[in-house]
Amino acid sequence: MFDSLRRDIQAAMERDPAARGRLEVLLCYPGVHALAFHRLGHRLWRWGWVVPARLVSHLGRFFTGIEIHPAARIGPGVFIDHGMGVVIGETAELGENVTLYQGVTLGGTSLKREKRHPTLGRNVVVGAGAAILGAITIGDGSRVGGGSVVVKDVPPNSVVVGVPGKIIYRDGKRVTEGIDLEHTDLPDPVAKAIEQLLERLQALEEEVRALRKAAGADPEP
Repeated sequence: MFDSLRRDIQAAMERDPAARGRLEVLLCYPGVHALAFHRLGHRLWRWGWVVPARLVSHLGRFFTGIEIHPAARIGPGVFIDHGMGVVIGETAELGENVTLYQGVTLGGTSLKREKRHPTLGRNVVVGAGAAILGAITIGDGSRVGGGSVVVKDVPPNSVVVGVPGKIIYRDGKRVTEGIDLEHTDLPDPVAKAIEQLLERLQALEEEVRALRKAAGADPEP
């Protein structure tokens, strides 16, 4: 437990430039507190103490605003930044060094007692307000843009944006092995589509003007 807590604090120090000291992180970071509650609740769950485990999970949600089911599997080095509104479902699995921002949902899409929540690989970053739904896998090193809704598997080292989420490789290259927190420079497929429509409209207007001129019609007012 203490080793995990030290790793959680270290993750916050490495990935939050606002963190100025370990004591500050220990006392003031709800993401660290939520993980501490979860590790205790998860241990109780594994021992078969279901109700105490759920009670610990409920207390964690009450104090931090972060809901993590005690059965969820969370690897070392996970960092939940700000964290308010984060929901991690029962069969969710988070690999090493995953980063979640506020409002992230790792939700299920089935009523059956089976694997129904997502699995996130190593070094995955999920932006604020994103929802990853179902028993899908987000590959190592991938990033999910803020507000995206992902319902299909994502290969490693990919970028996902939009609703529903679309896979876009960053600059056509695989991302680096390190943890990449630059989730603000993601492409906007909606803005791109509008830009293409405007370009097409301008080209059509020029073509109409050329045809009117060739036909000897009066120019447009």
